[in-house]
Amino acid sequence: MEERLREMAKQARAALEGAANLDELERVRARFLGRSGLLREIQQGIREIAEELRPQVGRLINETRQELESVLERRREKLESLGVHERGEESRIDVTLPGRSQYVAGRHPLLATLDDMLEIFLGLGYTIAEGPEVETYYYGFEALNYPPDHPAMDEQMTFYIEDDVLLRSQTSTVQIRVMESQEPPVRVVVPGRCFRRDTMDATHSHTFYQLEGLCVDEGITFADLKGTLLAFGRGMFGEETQVRFRPDFFPFTEPSAEFAVTCFACAGEGCRICKGTGWMELGGAGMVDPNVLAGVGYDTERYTGFAFGVGVERFAMNRYGIPDMRLLYSGDMRLLRQF
Repeated sequence: MEERLREMAKQARAALEGAANLDELERVRARFLGRSGLLREIQQGIREIAEELRPQVGRLINETRQELESVLERRREKLESLGVHERGEESRIDVTLPGRSQYVAGRHPLLATLDDMLEIFLGLGYTIAEGPEVETYYYGFEALNYPPDHPAMDEQMTFYIEDDVLLRSQTSTVQIRVMESQEPPVRVVVPGRCFRRDTMDATHSHTFYQLEGLCVDEGITFADLKGTLLAFGRGMFGEETQVRFRPDFFPFTEPSAEFAVTCFACAGEGCRICKGTGWMELGGAGMVDPNVLAGVGYDTERYTGFAFGVGVERFAMNRYGIPDMRLLYSGDMRLLRQF
């Protein structure tokens, strides 16, 4: 029986170590170590030998089983690490298929537009300033010369967190913080998200991006404002672009103006994009109200300044021909993969 056991163990080791894949290894295991395997058959023959020899033979059988199971585990680990196993037809790799190219992400059209806008102002000598999106009533309205009964302060227009805490409705709040922290000259642009209680449609959103600019120094005039916005418009839409100002009202600028540029699509001839006017309205601007300058401690007899603000979404939509603002926030890869 011992001789038979040694011969079986030799055959089992050779078969286990020679298994070419996991399926073959399982067949070898079943043949030698399974419930109906050769080792089990030898074990059942113990009752046919002398009783005094049974402990010795039983010990040899257990040692042989442990040894073969160790060989089995080593071979299984090696085959699994090499990935050598039989695959079903449904899981086979067809090496003749063309490879799938990886998509390389591009810039989101909204942020790409904002980056280009900032690049223009950096070239004009401006710096970039940022501030909190959650503001106090003072920075959101009072410091910007809003009268206490201005409709923009209504709950219908502004998101209030508490009586004195709100989500900023414009990045003008950062202009006040900048002026509080430094003396003139001041030349900053302020990009960031703003929040208003607007109903979502093709041209409005409760959350949107805004870019505002502020320039304060000695001798700043309305002509400097127009020259700056002309340079900005030409940087975005081409050297043939012209700027138009029309009177408007904002609490924090006086005089104030709505500014527009010649339509980039029709060069001022009139089309469906500009509704036949030849002009594209972009935002508001004006000379900083002396009350605002005085509120941050500036000498209004010495310093003047201008400010302006534009919506970034409008630029992106016009620039890329996107008809609906909601597409910018949809996350739809059919749109985003185009950029």
